[in-house]
Amino acid sequence: MISGASGAPAGAPVPTATGSVAAPLPALEWKFSQVFGERAIGEEVQEVDIISAIEFDKTGEHLATGDRGGRVVLFERTDGKDQRTRRELERADSAGSRHPEYRYSTEFQSHEPEFDYLKSLEIEEKINKIRWCQTANAAQFLISTNDKTIKLWKVTEKKVKQVKNLNVDPGARGNGNPLSNNMMLNPKGFAPRLSMNGVAANRSTPAISPDFVFPPGGIPSLHLPSVWSNETALVARCRRVYANAHAYHINSISNNSDCETYISADDLRINLWNLEVSDQSFNIVDIKPTNMEDLTEVITSAEFHPSHCNVLAYSSSKGSIRLIDMRQSALCDRHSKLFEETEHAGSRSFFTEIIASISDIKFARGGRYILSRDYMTLKLWDVNMESSPVAVFKVHEYLRPKLCDLYENDSIFDKFECCLSGDGMRVATGSYSNLFRVFGAATGSEEASTLEASKTPNRRIVTPPSKAGSRLANLARGRRDNRRGGESPGIDLNGGVQDFTSKLLHLAWHPAANVIACAASNSLYMYFA
Repeated sequence: MISGASGAPAGAPVPTATGSVAAPLPALEWKFSQVFGERAIGEEVQEVDIISAIEFDKTGEHLATGDRGGRVVLFERTDGKDQRTRRELERADSAGSRHPEYRYSTEFQSHEPEFDYLKSLEIEEKINKIRWCQTANAAQFLISTNDKTIKLWKVTEKKVKQVKNLNVDPGARGNGNPLSNNMMLNPKGFAPRLSMNGVAANRSTPAISPDFVFPPGGIPSLHLPSVWSNETALVARCRRVYANAHAYHINSISNNSDCETYISADDLRINLWNLEVSDQSFNIVDIKPTNMEDLTEVITSAEFHPSHCNVLAYSSSKGSIRLIDMRQSALCDRHSKLFEETEHAGSRSFFTEIIASISDIKFARGGRYILSRDYMTLKLWDVNMESSPVAVFKVHEYLRPKLCDLYENDSIFDKFECCLSGDGMRVATGSYSNLFRVFGAATGSEEASTLEASKTPNRRIVTPPSKAGSRLANLARGRRDNRRGGESPGIDLNGGVQDFTSKLLHLAWHPAANVIACAASNSLYMYFA
């Protein structure tokens, strides 16, 4: 949902040459693309292998995932690196456009389990968030965080040096005894093995008899070793560690458009960091009350504006989004705008405040719209209209009668992420039973797809979407679009069986293509349309 050249928001009705309004975009047909770490039938998933973060870089050439074991795994795009001729490329274009495909690149251990002796608390190694940083050369930079510590990583290619020409003639003899067979080395025999951090690992050397004596005239077949390198390996190095700045668990990190600073947010505070300074940060938001008994809400997510380096937004457990301008004061305790939907008094219940808590927010690429996810819905907000969202997408309305059960098994506190397509025309989020939903955000669109994170994503039977009116027309009349998202109340999209242990919490949309990467337990599934 970005502003077009004419200044109208993307998704608005577009007049054709004849003056008529163009029809809304057709629904996308999603297909399975790839899976990494697919679980075999009956295989037990280890807790440390469960994916906890997914992030594309701005170009879409690289993809990063983090897991509960503190590891970061990197993938790189492969379909754009082929060396085909121009004729072959033209033939491929005429046959149909190719969708982005990825391959495993490298992985490294980002965080280790720690123990806070002052508070007697164990700090787990789980990766909460990953963000790619702007790069000016071939190296890749990214920041990752667990509950307490943020780290800046540099990933670059390093040439692997090897030693060759260390071979000996098997017939050569010294003092009547043949040389040890261990001296027979292949060209890669003394190649140093690199550990995960790029340090050469110890390798046992060939054993030579202690009474060995070189024959007169030496050994003609013995060559001087030479160093060569024809292979490269990706090596990750930690460049900065940003620690000891948060008393509570970090839930968000976000890079600034100035490419120099970033923010980190915990339950009560938001800090501003410079990427080059690891021992100092500035507290720009602090909602901690003097008396903790007066605490009524906590920060749940924070995000920088994609183009204005002085503007950021953060959400709260009360279902509100605050837009702040860092130019107003050093401590941004007053917001510029407050996006909050008023709840009708008659519709309040015990679960109202719990399900209103926002778990994730994302700016659209142009910064005009903010997408938020609470427990039951996706909401699309226009930054110029604070009173109500311009669209509401109901994700799993059939769970509303089961809120009591969800509260008892703590599923009601699950934090689902959300994402937007690069053009802002569609939004997506996850649900239970490894399902995720894709909605059309353009005016008049009735797209509301339900897909499963598997090799057959469309096998679920979805009820026909209800008729949705024009959102912009509704806004002009003072009404908002309250779309049901292609499901009727009480209808279970999973055939009557909910698996609350299989939850799709994390997903990301490619910045330039209709490609979605989503995490189902320890497996990374990718789909294209």
